[in-house]
Amino acid sequence: MVLTKGFGSQLVFLSIALFAFSSCEYQKNKDTYDVAVVRFSHETCTFCPGGDPGVEDWTYQGEPVTGEDVFSRSSYMRGFVAQSKELSDMNLIGLSTPRGVFGGTSRSWNQEEAFDHFVNLMIEDLKEAMPVDGVFLSLHGAMAVRNIDRPEAEIAKRFREVVGPDVPIVGSFDLHGNEDEQFLEYADGAFVTKRFPHYDAYRQGQRASRYLRNVMQGNYEPATATRTPPILTATILQWTGQSPIMDVMERARRWEDREPGAYVNVFLGFPWSDVPDVGTSIHVLTNNDQELADEIATDMAEYIWRVRSEWAHGEYPSPEEAVRMTREAIAEGETPVVLGDYWDRPGDATWTLRELIDQGVSKFIISALTDEPTLEAIWEQDLQPGDSFDMEVGGYTGEQAGEPVRIQGELVWRGSQWGYDKAAAIAFGEGNMLLLAPGYQQNSTPDRSQVGPVNPDDYDVFVLKSRVHFRRGFDETGYAKTIHIVDAPGDWFGTVRLDALDYQNVDIEEYYPFGNPDYDPREN
Repeated sequence: MVLTKGFGSQLVFLSIALFAFSSCEYQKNKDTYDVAVVRFSHETCTFCPGGDPGVEDWTYQGEPVTGEDVFSRSSYMRGFVAQSKELSDMNLIGLSTPRGVFGGTSRSWNQEEAFDHFVNLMIEDLKEAMPVDGVFLSLHGAMAVRNIDRPEAEIAKRFREVVGPDVPIVGSFDLHGNEDEQFLEYADGAFVTKRFPHYDAYRQGQRASRYLRNVMQGNYEPATATRTPPILTATILQWTGQSPIMDVMERARRWEDREPGAYVNVFLGFPWSDVPDVGTSIHVLTNNDQELADEIATDMAEYIWRVRSEWAHGEYPSPEEAVRMTREAIAEGETPVVLGDYWDRPGDATWTLRELIDQGVSKFIISALTDEPTLEAIWEQDLQPGDSFDMEVGGYTGEQAGEPVRIQGELVWRGSQWGYDKAAAIAFGEGNMLLLAPGYQQNSTPDRSQVGPVNPDDYDVFVLKSRVHFRRGFDETGYAKTIHIVDAPGDWFGTVRLDALDYQNVDIEEYYPFGNPDYDPREN
């Protein structure tokens, strides 16, 4: 057949269009959808001491997991996997996933080389798995990396470059994330916990699975809207068990109930990551309804801005005052008492420990104090349970940690605990117990203090390096009769006094309550 050039070009174009249409329809009507899943999550305290974690810090527990071993790496992931299995038409492909970083959220900036190393492993796995129909990213939102302004958005961008423009990418996040509009420039959806403690992480994973499947099937066409009210708060103020944060999250759920297909996500931010997108933000998803997405996002931003003065401030007793009130609670039989060292992100601060000793309090447990050097000494000296213990503990990461405290007592247990190879328990004084960990350890339930012969029920006072997560096991269960949040005796990182920090990537005076920004939610 002989065709003219113009007519031939039209046929070629028509063929390409028909092929693209048939491919799209094929994806929408597939029997099984191949979905790549991966987790790369870190809440980064860029103001914390201790150096920038590299590849070796991320592999202290072993090399990254792959395949089905990825499926249990977080509550978000477990929820996504369980829902996907229930839907029965999603084939999950686990990409290289780091096990976790030594010291967790107490570590400073991630090295760019480490970030690239692990993301490159993921991308290599993704390329080998192609073609895929969807991608699920289990992230945090507050990762900070040297020379990379927005790590989570960068991850989505690199995945997008491989899968192309039509494969949906969905992420799950912690509400402490710092995420502006850039993540959704490369991804199709974000699902954020609405509770702190994060009881709904599993549920957000489930929601992400159903959402991704709907997009892959062509039943949902994402329209997104983002708002970033300039509010910056310490995480101690972000507890969703009290108003007005409780009301903010209820407002988000109310919109979701009123508008089928709407997903309303609120990031409250992580102020100890010195990154350009730090602070509060709202991400809204709707099914091909941009006007509704903007309406919801604006409403949420207006409400958050309206109640900002009710949650952006906080005052707490000093260690001396908190211990004095603890003695009163003990005298009145209002025990156990929880003392939450909310601000101590490295975990080695000794201010509360020293006050308890100086004020003669007995039957208290420190759960747990960060002290890798002392643990190394225990192992080097081959101290065994029953041996005498006489060493200084804590107070070694900087001025904010206070002075080391000398503890004379008995080593009652040593072993692996909380994901660390080395941990220990030392009995001292009148029924007191000191638990040592090599990195920051936030024990949120009483049973997390049950190591070796240690019985949590034997103690009247718990000192926890925690802000809100402890409420899961001590407050909401009724276990603790008295709770005091303890402040630092100085304006250090970790406190509500964020204006004392040397931010390099943002002007803190552009954020409430440290300045008076002129904000119009209708303009973002």
